[in-house]
Amino acid sequence: MIIVMQAGATAEQLEHVIKKIEDLGYRPHVMHGVERNVIGAIGDERGKARLQTIENMAGVESVVPILKPYKLASLEVRKERTIIEVKGAGIGGKELMVIAGPCSVESEEQILASARAVKAAGANVFRGGAYKPRTSPYAFQGMGEEGLKLLAAARDATGLPIITEVMNPRDLDLIVKYTDIIQIGARNVQNFALLKEVGQTQKPVLLKRGMATTLQELLMSAEYILSEGNEEVILCERGIRTFETATRNTLDLSCIPVLKRMSHLPIVIDPSHAVGTWQYVPSMARAAVAAGADGLMIEVHPNPEEALSDGPQSLKPERFRKLMEDLVPFVNASGKTMPAQRA
Repeated sequence: MIIVMQAGATAEQLEHVIKKIEDLGYRPHVMHGVERNVIGAIGDERGKARLQTIENMAGVESVVPILKPYKLASLEVRKERTIIEVKGAGIGGKELMVIAGPCSVESEEQILASARAVKAAGANVFRGGAYKPRTSPYAFQGMGEEGLKLLAAARDATGLPIITEVMNPRDLDLIVKYTDIIQIGARNVQNFALLKEVGQTQKPVLLKRGMATTLQELLMSAEYILSEGNEEVILCERGIRTFETATRNTLDLSCIPVLKRMSHLPIVIDPSHAVGTWQYVPSMARAAVAAGADGLMIEVHPNPEEALSDGPQSLKPERFRKLMEDLVPFVNASGKTMPAQRA
């Protein structure tokens, strides 16, 4: 159930409603809007009839049942698009967010060169994996805390906020200490214990769709994060598994208009992991922007042939710079703007 407050309802009226929700055994989740506030009442739906009594309280416009299983992620709850600000970089608004950088943090030289290159090309968030989920237990697993320190050094050198992946709840406190955006990878999209832990942080979360995850399942995973109090969730499409073998995965660009009709959360497209081959990344990035994506995540490495992970799908800096130039007419046509050049 959601409780829609009247436009102009006072802070005191809002607090009285919150107290009533808690007294009825539900957990209130306040969403602040431009014109009015909305409160989600989280808890056992079997007692939702009791919540209807709140409709008679001062400052309340209506009490509305939410039919979708993903309550807080649904457009039924929030008609306005969610816009997330991360140290000057915006996602979900008029500006396109471009996240770029190598798959893995490998060395100080590599990470600083990558950060400076993507910054010069116009990206507004820097990515890099300090902990790497790999199919083989013998493959490079990341540098751990040393990798986080190098990411922080890249942020200091360029001013770009950083995003990195968390795999293990035991590493979460350490990652929160260093990163600006927490990434949940495709393999952990339904690791509900991890999602709940991440939901208790105050960091924005980029949630990647799993290889065989439906859009409703993706939104239900987002719901785990939202229900714990973290409203800053970014959805990410990175390709799904089909029978096709010509590309690493199949990029589902139809998810963009579909998710925008299902949810208020911003959507980022990761063409690098979807296609698995750098030659296909630019065309899929342009297509994603044309389809209405709120952001892109692009793998960039100064020497892809020497990369310890995902070299074949990584763009060299000069190719990434060319992609950013080629995106301009597509971004303009979509009604967005390119990332502001950061000082």
